[in-house]
Amino acid sequence: MKALKLLSSILMITFFSCSGNAQEKNITTSTKKNQIEVIDFYGTHRCTTCKAIEANAKYTVETYFASEQKNGTVVFKTINVDDEKNEQIAESFEAAGTALFLNVIVNGKETHIDITDFAFMKGNEKEAFSKELKTKIEAELKKL
Repeated sequence: MKALKLLSSILMITFFSCSGNAQEKNITTSTKKNQIEVIDFYGTHRCTTCKAIEANAKYTVETYFASEQKNGTVVFKTINVDDEKNEQIAESFEAAGTALFLNVIVNGKETHIDITDFAFMKGNEKEAFSKELKTKIEAELKKL
């Protein structure tokens, strides 16, 4: 019975960490620079789709936002949620495994936009993934 409760809890955590519906969470930060962080959270053991999400997100940022990346307006980050040093940031984004976020920082306020559902749906389709992520980043850049 105890094992069943544990399994149930693990499944709930996995389900909710992999099914964020483009949710937004606002917090205040000490960062002054207006920017967009594309953050790929991942666990130590990753599936093919999880690896594709990282590769396609990185490709999109480097291909379409090279000048913004160079001046620091768009930043791509990967964060291993299994590494203890990343515990605080993973908790602030409520990332327990693979997750993809846009962290939009404007005037010291962060808006965490969870785009994990999109990432898993399009993760293995490089062209479709890149096109949609590019559109999402462009929309947020207009807010800076």
